[in-house]
Amino acid sequence: MASEIQILDTAVGFAIPERHARGRIVRLGPALDAVLGAHGYPPVVEKLLAEAIVLAALLGSTLKHEEGQLTLQAQAEGGAIELMVADYRNGEVRGYIRHDPERLAEIPADPSLFALFGRGYLAITFDQAVTGERYQGIVPLEGGSLAEAAEAYFGQSEQLPSLVRLASRRLPDGRHVAGGLLVQHLPEGEEGRDRIHARLDHPEWEHVQALAQTVTADELADPDLPIETILWRLFNEDEVRTYPGVALARGCRCDPAHIRTVIGRFAPDERAEMADEEGEIHVDCEFCARRFSLALDSI
Repeated sequence: MASEIQILDTAVGFAIPERHARGRIVRLGPALDAVLGAHGYPPVVEKLLAEAIVLAALLGSTLKHEEGQLTLQAQAEGGAIELMVADYRNGEVRGYIRHDPERLAEIPADPSLFALFGRGYLAITFDQAVTGERYQGIVPLEGGSLAEAAEAYFGQSEQLPSLVRLASRRLPDGRHVAGGLLVQHLPEGEEGRDRIHARLDHPEWEHVQALAQTVTADELADPDLPIETILWRLFNEDEVRTYPGVALARGCRCDPAHIRTVIGRFAPDERAEMADEEGEIHVDCEFCARRFSLALDSI
């Protein structure tokens, strides 16, 4: 394994060749603080968004091309959470949650997915930058956690035996740390036969799964524990190959120039309808919780 791996704000890929397994491990720190600091969410919402952003980084960092984008979107009715969005592109992560404060106050401190979302679904969308293709998988928001919903996605949409673990914590000094582990089995190799041939009871997968599921939330969200140490603890019985890490950062693609370009695509009469009495158009970005105001006559 590599000797030096960044501890925070990084995604590291690894493979266990003899077991035909591959995986990703993610740890977020300052980047997560930057996302959550813009919103002031209650603790239970912070935890949910932290895990969603980690999941987006786990999946998005597997994209082969830098400009590819991975988006998680959960929509629901009957729960405290109305909408959750997290995405990843070229090492940048962002996300936000819309929630009902009154319903949130009524649910337990450690709620199930049903308590949070009611009836809902999780959509995972891969946008391929080079080909322009878009692939989307949708699974119900069922089970006890977001990690379980992600495992259901891989089982239904990808036919890949997968293990997902997500964890987050708030340190005594107020900083946030979150981490995640994704491990998958490729019984026929990376370029092998159709993935539907994967077996949940394959001896190789049973071995890897048994080891991987011993990872703890404290390990994943420990700001001082090197990622390579976690991998060694889990898989020291086998050869583990790690790949160069991907640096992660908070990134929101909204800025005055971009917004001006988007609004400029509308017809003049439509722009006029957007403006207020002072002749300004206001655009709110839910990702970074900022409002951008542009004078109508400047567009």
